[in-house]
Amino acid sequence: MGDMVAGLAEEMEAMGRRARAAASVLAVTPTEVKDAALRAAAAAIRANLSDILAANEKDMVAARDKGLSPALLDRLLLDPKRVESMARGLEDIAERADPVGAVLEDWTRPNGLRIQKVRVPLGVIAIIYESRPNVTADAGGLCLKSGNAAILRGGSESFHSSRAILACLHQGLRAAGLPEDAVQSVPTTDRAAVGHLLGMTAHVDVVIPRGGKSLTSRVAAESRVPVIYHLDGICHTYVDRAADPAKALAVTFNAKMRRTGICGATETLLVDRPVLSTHLPAILDKLIAAGCEVRGDTEVQALDNRVKAASDEDWDTEYLDAILSVKVVDGVDGAIDHIARHSSHHTDSIITEDPATAERFLSRVDSGIVLWNASTQFADGGEFGFGAEIGISTGKLHARGPVGADQLTSYKYVVRGDGQVRP
Repeated sequence: MGDMVAGLAEEMEAMGRRARAAASVLAVTPTEVKDAALRAAAAAIRANLSDILAANEKDMVAARDKGLSPALLDRLLLDPKRVESMARGLEDIAERADPVGAVLEDWTRPNGLRIQKVRVPLGVIAIIYESRPNVTADAGGLCLKSGNAAILRGGSESFHSSRAILACLHQGLRAAGLPEDAVQSVPTTDRAAVGHLLGMTAHVDVVIPRGGKSLTSRVAAESRVPVIYHLDGICHTYVDRAADPAKALAVTFNAKMRRTGICGATETLLVDRPVLSTHLPAILDKLIAAGCEVRGDTEVQALDNRVKAASDEDWDTEYLDAILSVKVVDGVDGAIDHIARHSSHHTDSIITEDPATAERFLSRVDSGIVLWNASTQFADGGEFGFGAEIGISTGKLHARGPVGADQLTSYKYVVRGDGQVRP
């Protein structure tokens, strides 16, 4: 057993050394070369569609045997449309401006020193994720565009799918003459590998966990490397007294039911008391007809006997399933107060035709993404025009909201002088 542990540790250290070497290459790789690699990887994904789907079927069979929930199975599933979306995402990343080398600020001091604040890569980024194999393409592509090397550790559920997608990324890197070590994947499902990764301070600059509470809790407890957190998506939609009924119905239904297993799905619906009996019945009818279980407070239960009683725990639960908790509040301030107490600071939306009320909500709700008259399911880097995302950061340091290529950079100050000395 000791030899096995030592062997895994050495394997992870070697991976880290290779990633660091690749990062030094990527940091100075011209934009056109990185973009060529991304486009070649997209072409490889399309060319290897059957192999990717076959690998995904292996994962799906194993996942069904394990009894994974329908929501988790949906996150794991790949079909031709989703594979094509991965390929398009890589091409979209290639189309975006290169963040590396961008001058953020430029000024000259009275003594003649010219100072520039310039974007630079973070270095080596470790991404630890569960279930969704498309993260392999998104994370690899975004790290490449931003000049970072990536070490990927996907969940055991998506092991075969992720390896098939990684092979396509490697094809793209080879076609552009870049090192395959620019995007590596931990070659084992052994959970001990994550422990080693979280302690590799000499080789890894940032860790990004993308998964459930158990994963993020472990990373928070064990990581010695700085972390960009992607936490729970306890997202809210608030239907205000000035909401248009048709918009409230369409937006709420989409926010909950478009895809229930993603972090941007609304988990709690808040309804302003004056529109409880006018707006909510149609919303409940449509949700329940579509198979959504509704859990409500006493007022919502009194309105519809199909509604189950909500517990205190429901207001703090990310269901990732066709379940919605519904609560009546007193105006926008009641909604803001509930969100402050129960939100994960991910994504929250208001439905209203009153601009002043909307602005009050947008300015006072402390979440990474706040929306007005739009579905919370727009919480996605692709929808923001980033090409793709590694996750939605719910923290406040370094990056917040969708994490795209720009958010995977830091900056340095470049100072140019002409012999100045400090008096």
